Amino acid sequence: MTVHGHQAARAGAHAALVPRRSPRAARAAILFLHGGTADSRAPSRPWQLAAVRMKPFVRAVAAALPDDGVFLGEVRYRVRGWNGADADALQDVRRALAELTRLVGDVPVILVGHSMGGRAALRAADAPQVRAVLALAPWCPDGEPVAHLRDKDVSVIHGDRDRVTDPRDSVTFVHRARAAGARADVLLMPGGDHAMLRRSASWHRIAASTAVGLLPH
Repeated sequence: MTVHGHQAARAGAHAALVPRRSPRAARAAILFLHGGTADSRAPSRPWQLAAVRMKPFVRAVAAALPDDGVFLGEVRYRVRGWNGADADALQDVRRALAELTRLVGDVPVILVGHSMGGRAALRAADAPQVRAVLALAPWCPDGEPVAHLRDKDVSVIHGDRDRVTDPRDSVTFVHRARAAGARADVLLMPGGDHAMLRRSASWHRIAASTAVGLLPH
């Protein structure tokens, strides 16, 4: 198989969008992006811890929604890693957005991403249908682009005891995003860890209210 053929086979292996709530007529959508690793070609599976960790957030957002006109879905990755310039998770988000448009039409989208998923969500905000991003303990390495976030809403929540991704990087990213014209803010969770297990109820409650608040009115 050629390199191009191999990439095409990987991209078409399965759908990137997993619907969790599909209203008859969606007015908006919230997509959830779980974490991963910096480098790995191992297949991403729904039972892996990073994916399971997002389930309570999906449930919390569903419970907090004031109506049933919001589509909820999860992004399914092909592989576990970001993998440098390949940015595999970002490519999967782009596929999920295209699948969403085919499924429910052109509706405003909120992306909710954790760790590597936070990085992918922030990058994917260059898509015109993405109106806002909620990034949970995101991976924000130096030099991440911010110009595309102009006039978009960006909320970041990061535990101040995170030892996997650095909360100071999130603060720096938010300052850069504001300077680029984004409506960006950051909340540091006292005692919060990367897995969002300490004070988990607070994580779920704040994330749900934030995500719902980012929906267009």
